[in-house]
Amino acid sequence: MSTFKRFTRSFIGAGLLAAGLVAPLMAAAETYPDKPIRMIVPTAPAGGNDFMARIIGQKLQERLGKPVVVENKTGAGGTIGTDFVAKAKPDGYTILFGYIATHGINPAMSKLPYDAVRDFAPITQVAEAQTVIVVNPSVPVNSLQELITLAKAKPGTLNYASAGKGTLPHIAGELFKQLTGTDIGYVHYKGSSPAATDTLAGHTQIMFGSLVTAISHIKAGKLKALAVTGSKRSPLLPDVPTVSEAGLQGFEVAQWYGLFAPANTPKAIIDKLNQETIEVLKNPEVATKFAEQGADVVTGSPADFGRLVEAEIARWSEVSKKANITADY
Repeated sequence: MSTFKRFTRSFIGAGLLAAGLVAPLMAAAETYPDKPIRMIVPTAPAGGNDFMARIIGQKLQERLGKPVVVENKTGAGGTIGTDFVAKAKPDGYTILFGYIATHGINPAMSKLPYDAVRDFAPITQVAEAQTVIVVNPSVPVNSLQELITLAKAKPGTLNYASAGKGTLPHIAGELFKQLTGTDIGYVHYKGSSPAATDTLAGHTQIMFGSLVTAISHIKAGKLKALAVTGSKRSPLLPDVPTVSEAGLQGFEVAQWYGLFAPANTPKAIIDKLNQETIEVLKNPEVATKFAEQGADVVTGSPADFGRLVEAEIARWSEVSKKANITADY
């Protein structure tokens, strides 16, 4: 048999195989969902990610008429649960509650068992949570510009508390140093709570922390808030300026969350999940519960969310490369 004939048969065979795989999925999309949906959360139970995922899951269940079962698959900085979804059948019955680490920071720092762009179909962003730049009250500054001035005057004497290597507080601190040209050290902790504890005690002087973690300490006067890192002021701290208002441009940093399906999930299913999730997020009860976690509801099209993921990977890749940050998961 000639090489051309063998190639032609192989090509046709591959096409028929693909058609055989795709056709059942397309047919199933018309009756979707007809069984329970698994929503994988790649972080531990009882955290902010888990809390929001369960709210969305419950409301989706009410709208879709089928159970939405939230499962926590933790470990390796969120990569275990994320990889599980990347390799799941693309039929809409296994979806991921992803966030900035799984689809923004981790891909920028490490070789992962999944490709954050190629292996997923974005459904929609669901929320965004600001962080806040705080200092221990013993630090003699009352504004972000005063902190920058102090750090430049005394290089290497200030330290910021990181929630762990490769976390948002860590990489945000490195971005801050790059934008301001300051020499600030860091101390890694195993999570945001011990990082906050040592900042409260004065063992570290600065923290780029979540509003939920820091808010009670700020109101009690145990931490000084210098700026919030979003594009607008937080209703939880209306008197605290944004980083832009405080004179530092290019430092808008937010913890974002969203839903993903495995790549090649039929567009009809992605569109239905997108529309139903957006309807869920229009519910004032959902917005109120998210606000309790320091998060704002944010929605959009699958394409919008896909562009955010690609932009975040590019942004944090540049920061991590300059700072020589790598992570082994």
